[in-house]
Amino acid sequence: MPRIRIRRNARFALAAGYFLFATVFLTSCKKETTASGPAPLVVGMEMAYPPFEMRGPDNKPDGISVRMAEDLAEHLGRPLELRDTEWNGIIPALQTGKIDLIISSMTHTPERARQIAFSDGYVTNGLCMLVRKDSPIQSIADVKPGEHKLAVKVATTGHQWARKELAGVDLITLDESAACVLEVIQGKADAFIYDQISIYQFWKKYEDKTRPILNPIREETWAIGLRKDDSGLMEEVNQFLADYRSGGRFDELADRYMAEQKAAFEEMGVPFIFH
Repeated sequence: MPRIRIRRNARFALAAGYFLFATVFLTSCKKETTASGPAPLVVGMEMAYPPFEMRGPDNKPDGISVRMAEDLAEHLGRPLELRDTEWNGIIPALQTGKIDLIISSMTHTPERARQIAFSDGYVTNGLCMLVRKDSPIQSIADVKPGEHKLAVKVATTGHQWARKELAGVDLITLDESAACVLEVIQGKADAFIYDQISIYQFWKKYEDKTRPILNPIREETWAIGLRKDDSGLMEEVNQFLADYRSGGRFDELADRYMAEQKAAFEEMGVPFIFH
C-alpha cells in the first residue's frame, strides 16, 4: 500500500507540475497577445523633458523618445500605449507591471541596475550646472560645504551624485526641474545640477538671469529600462537599437528635434553623442 500511495502522489505531483508549467506559459503569452491580437507595448515616460519627452501644442506626446517608442512598437509588431509617469514613480511602475519599458532619458546607474535591467546605451550625456549670471562659481570645485546651496530634482542622477559626492553642501530637493531653476534665479540656490540638454534650454529661456556651466561634471549613458526577468524583450530591444543606430535614425531625430543644441554643443566643444 505505501508504494501505491507514493505512485499516486508522484502522478499527482507530475500533473500539478504540468499544470503549473502550462499556467506560467499561458500567463507569459498573455503579456504579448490577447484575443484581439498583439498586446500593447506599454511604455512609461515623464513627458516633461523636451526635446525627448514632451507634449506638443496639441497636447499630444512628442519628442525623440516618443518617436523611438513608436518605432520600437512597430519593430515588435505591437500597438503602442504611452503612459505619462512621474519620475519618482517610474521604476516602481515598471517593477509592478504597470508598464513594460521605460524610455525616458534614463541614466544607467549602479543604483538603478540593482532594481531593473538596462538595454545597451544610446546616448552619452553629462551632468552640469546652471548658476546665476553674476555668480562667481565657474566649476563644481567652487561649490563649498557650509557656503553654498544646490538645487536638485528628486531621484535624478544629479540628486544622487550631489548627495554622495558633496557632503556638507545643503541640497534643496524639489519635484520639478523648473522649480529648481527658479530657486537659482531667486538666489535661494547657488546652482542647479542637471543634464546638459535641460541646462542649455533653461539658460536659453533665462539668458538675462542665468549662466550655464556645460562642461560635464561626469559623463552618463542613457538606456531603456526593463524588468530583470524580461530577457526575451531585452534581446529584441537591443537588436532594435543596433538597427536604429546603423540606419541613421538617431541622427535623423537629432536633426529634427535638437539641431540648435547640437550646433551649440559642437561650437562649445561639449559632447552630446548618440551612439
